[in-house]
Amino acid sequence: MDKKAEKFAVDLLQYLNDSPTAYHAVENGAALLKSGGFQELKETESWSLQEGGKYFVVKNSSALIAFAVGGGDLSKEGFRIIGAHTDSPCLKIKPGPCSITADGYVKVNVEIYGGAILHTWFDRPLAVAGRLIVKENGALREKLIKIDKPVFMLPSLCIHFHKDVNEKGSYNKQTDMLPLLCMKEEDVEKEDYLFDLIQKETETQKTDIVDYELFLYEYQKGLFTGKNQEFISASRLDDLSMVYAGLCALTQADRRTGCQVFAAFDNEEVGSTTAQGANSGLLRHILNRICKNLGMTDEEYFQAVANSTSVSADLAHAVHPNYGDKHDGETRPILGGGPVIKYSASQRYATTAVSAAYFMKACERAEVPFQKFVNRNDIAGGSTIGPALSGLTTIPTVDIGAPVLAMHSIREFGAVADQLYTREAFLSYYER
Repeated sequence: MDKKAEKFAVDLLQYLNDSPTAYHAVENGAALLKSGGFQELKETESWSLQEGGKYFVVKNSSALIAFAVGGGDLSKEGFRIIGAHTDSPCLKIKPGPCSITADGYVKVNVEIYGGAILHTWFDRPLAVAGRLIVKENGALREKLIKIDKPVFMLPSLCIHFHKDVNEKGSYNKQTDMLPLLCMKEEDVEKEDYLFDLIQKETETQKTDIVDYELFLYEYQKGLFTGKNQEFISASRLDDLSMVYAGLCALTQADRRTGCQVFAAFDNEEVGSTTAQGANSGLLRHILNRICKNLGMTDEEYFQAVANSTSVSADLAHAVHPNYGDKHDGETRPILGGGPVIKYSASQRYATTAVSAAYFMKACERAEVPFQKFVNRNDIAGGSTIGPALSGLTTIPTVDIGAPVLAMHSIREFGAVADQLYTREAFLSYYER
């Protein structure tokens, strides 16, 4: 394994392991930005931006936009934007009490967040993390929690009671996907089981908790695999690997002209139409505010936008060794082959020949290989934040991503080399 790629992948694994939810991904991303000299701004406060300044803004604790104000005339240099997303498919705990069966099992009530591959969640120790809204000295405040212990389990039904599971495996999301917490305990009300766990592990009193947003995640940490340790197996590669690559590129870029921007949005897996999602006014408002704060007119703002480019970074589908026929016969990206440029005639991806060209140039400058992906005509495939970024800002956008297998599994599978390739491509794009 290349030592430089290995070092970057080790750091990426640490970021993934430390970031079980979008809230933690943003908290850890903010720490990385601060260590790189970026100053946090608040939407509710006045800004005073300076040329050469480096700043970031957090929205809903689950999205952030960071930017570095470079030299030159911003109206002519424009913005260079990279966007990614902080959320991943998972099990989200519903409000309300746990359920207790007639046989004394205590189960937590969950709903499915995003397009998870459900069978991958069975028979794996699960931990819990998220945020609480708590009362403190008469005011409400947010508290992030991470109970990094194997607390929950979703046991499979044995094959003897489900003999066609290998032929007709399917799951009822309401009844089959309820993880086991414990056995019934004497004198414990069913609404107290989850709160007792939170109180014990976080020293937060039940009476102080007003509400919560909690998610289950795989307890086992990411790791390297393969004969030469060339592969990476981990939860939340989609899309925290692109978030990490973008954050690293922004903090490490040297040549700064115009304005370099990195945006990590939430809720991509459920459509992006939230205040902190890509399909909102968040990025457009921040770009406008940057220009106005730097003394630019409306006309100069519109010029800056017209001179801007954007990269939407979300993982791409590598050809699967056992399901090669699911791919187009000619565009067949592989693990280790570099970032993938994604095309779609139906505009499920925002890539055009123009936007693809500027990303290809960035890869060539960085001596990074790149690949291309188009869906089979009879498989619709997915979408991502690119169309929203392009449509809302009118900025040309290319959809790209590191190739991956097992996308939306509880554990996704990629190549170590592609992680560094992507970071290097982003760095080149910022420093054009």
